[in-house]
Amino acid sequence: MTLLKLFYRDGCHLCEDMLEQLQQLQREQMFPLELVDVDRDPATQARYNDIVPVLENGDGIQLSEYFLDEAGLRRYLQGG
Repeated sequence: MTLLKLFYRDGCHLCEDMLEQLQQLQREQMFPLELVDVDRDPATQARYNDIVPVLENGDGIQLSEYFLDEAGLRRYLQGG
């Protein structure tokens, strides 16, 4: 099963929107989702500070930035 990581920041409305969309999709696709608060680690904050939310797969490949690419994520989850 493919692990997805959502890099987010508390109080970020784009982050909240993407998380809500992911949780809805997760109910039908059943994928593990790890939440990473970028402000908890200086290195992570430096990398993602200006581009949250970011969705990556377990290999660190970026799947979405700012807004969820739902069609692209669905293709990815189906192996395409």
